[in-house]
Amino acid sequence: MAPEIRLARPAEFPAVAALRWRWVAEQDGAPEVDRTAFVRDFAAWARAHADTHRCLVAVHDERVLGMAFLALTPRVPTPHDFSRICGDVQCVYVVPEARDSGLGGLLIEETLRLGAEFGLERVTVHSSDRAIPAYLRHGFAKSENLLQSELRFATDLPPNRR
Repeated sequence: MAPEIRLARPAEFPAVAALRWRWVAEQDGAPEVDRTAFVRDFAAWARAHADTHRCLVAVHDERVLGMAFLALTPRVPTPHDFSRICGDVQCVYVVPEARDSGLGGLLIEETLRLGAEFGLERVTVHSSDRAIPAYLRHGFAKSENLLQSELRFATDLPPNRR
């Protein structure tokens, strides 16, 4: 049976939190915060932000193997449209043992389909180097108009404010 890609159920938020923990540990080493508390607090955050951060999961045999978030951001209205929204793909992650199976692509596709349902003007992503080819295969393109600034003073903030 193929994995199912769908919106996460609230009962799955702890599993999503565990994936986020695993991802950070893979990239930066084990976090120096309590894992149990993080999972609890992340699950509460996901429930509290469900309107602005839609969580999709890849599930196989009731196990969450991957996740993706679509962050929804209202845009300043124009005289023609007061309901402008854009989206940002965030936290796409597939467990290492399920990578290169197409799950990441399925999560990207479903995230874009969800964005289309919301009538989003555009969807952006800040990708890792490894994932850029996957996003390009799914219709993302580099934009000369989309710029970013990494705020150097942000490193002066306490970790809970970054």
